[in-house]
Amino acid sequence: MPLVSMRQLLDEAAKGGYGVGAFNVNDMEQIQAIMMAAQQTKSPVIVQASRGARQFANDLYLFRLIEAAAELNPEIPIAMHQDHGNSFETCKSAIALGYTSVMMDGSLKEDGKTPSTFEENVEVTRKVVDYAHERGVTVEGEIGVLGGVEDGHGAGGTGLEHITDPDQAVEFAERTGVDALAIAIGTSHGAYKFTKKPDGSVLKMDVLIAIHKRLPLTHLVMHGSSSVPKDLQDIINQYGGKLKQTWGVPIEEIQLGIRNGVRKINVDTDNRLAITGAIRKVFAETPEKFDPRDYMKPAREAMAKVVAERMTEFGQAGHAGDYKPIAITEIAKGYADGSLDTRPSLTASR
Repeated sequence: MPLVSMRQLLDEAAKGGYGVGAFNVNDMEQIQAIMMAAQQTKSPVIVQASRGARQFANDLYLFRLIEAAAELNPEIPIAMHQDHGNSFETCKSAIALGYTSVMMDGSLKEDGKTPSTFEENVEVTRKVVDYAHERGVTVEGEIGVLGGVEDGHGAGGTGLEHITDPDQAVEFAERTGVDALAIAIGTSHGAYKFTKKPDGSVLKMDVLIAIHKRLPLTHLVMHGSSSVPKDLQDIINQYGGKLKQTWGVPIEEIQLGIRNGVRKINVDTDNRLAITGAIRKVFAETPEKFDPRDYMKPAREAMAKVVAERMTEFGQAGHAGDYKPIAITEIAKGYADGSLDTRPSLTASR
């Protein structure tokens, strides 16, 4: 199966009432772990690469690895997504490589750190939408700013400084025509999200629900949504790590989001924790080991276990065979004739 449109994956998820995990990758073992989990659970999947990952692995290496995953797993629908594109040129370069989806994070300036103005965000996102949709490529935008920093991207803070305004979310969706919209509801990048199990004072699910009611055709996205399980933290610390205790986004809150329009859920930190814990365990218990295969195999298996759990919890398990992929050229026609338009002004007529 060729790489498929993320828009198709999210549209199908909306029909089925489930979410789709978007898992970040930097190397071969992470891609293999995701595909192991997708095969085990029969799940469609979004594989995504940040700018940092593209720089670390080299664009062509990373793209060819994901192409190989699609070729070796023809029954699994796979969308390839540029995570947190910081400029039109970043998104354009991903599209040129063959990514089927891009995120234009215009909530921050091109430095990836400084919050932008609403008008700046609209302008650059609309430019990416126009360019991408002509080519059948999905576009995710962001309104509001997440907390934390990961891969050098983020404004820092707790995540509560720039919560998405529902009125601005509606205007943004209308003026840009994005397929998916990442919103800020108190989540953060990285492992250190919350100092206690989050409640309504720090995780604004009411804002998410209000936005979905007003934007029923725009797929919502939860960033910074690793759950940071205590058992994964404990394994790292048991074998020499020094993580301070932290809380992530509870699965039940993500599932509440899925019931209210969330179709894409970004997961990265959980996988990093699983990999690191497995590697530390091998080093501590068998210090004579030096073959990378001796520690990368259990690391890959540990990540695959976490990904399979998330695929089941998000509801995407069992849905890989529900539909046939639509060619990107056909998706482009849908954008051109307006049948795939998600602007809220069209909601009443559908």
